[in-house]
Amino acid sequence: MSVLFLQYPPCSTCKNAKKWLEAHQVSYQARDIKEENPTAPELMEWIKKSGLPVKKFFNTSGILYKEKHLKDILPGMSEKEQIDLLATDGMLVKRPLVIGEDFVLVGFKEEEWHKKLTL
Repeated sequence: MSVLFLQYPPCSTCKNAKKWLEAHQVSYQARDIKEENPTAPELMEWIKKSGLPVKKFFNTSGILYKEKHLKDILPGMSEKEQIDLLATDGMLVKRPLVIGEDFVLVGFKEEEWHKKLTL
C-alpha cells in the first residue's frame, strides 16, 4: 500500500509522523503542504472520503487561523466557502494528512494510523 503524505517539513508533528511511517514500512509519496497546497477539488474529495466535517481540516492552532479570526468567521461560511478558503493556503490545513485509496487520516493519531496503515 502506498499513501499520499501531506506534511509541512519543519513541523515536529509531521516529522514524528514521517518517522512513524518509515518505522512501520508504509510506502508514501511526500508532498509539502506549503509548497503544493491542496486544491479545492482535492479537498472536496478528501473531506467526502474522510467522513469528517470540513472544520476538522482546519489547522486551528496555526498562526494564520488565529490572525484571520477564523474561529468566529467559519460558522457563517458555507461548506464550499470553507473549502475554497482552505485551498488558498496550505498553512490553513491541518497536518499531516494521509490519503489512502479509501480513507483519509487528519492529524497524527498513532492508534488511528496503526489501524489503517498496518496489517
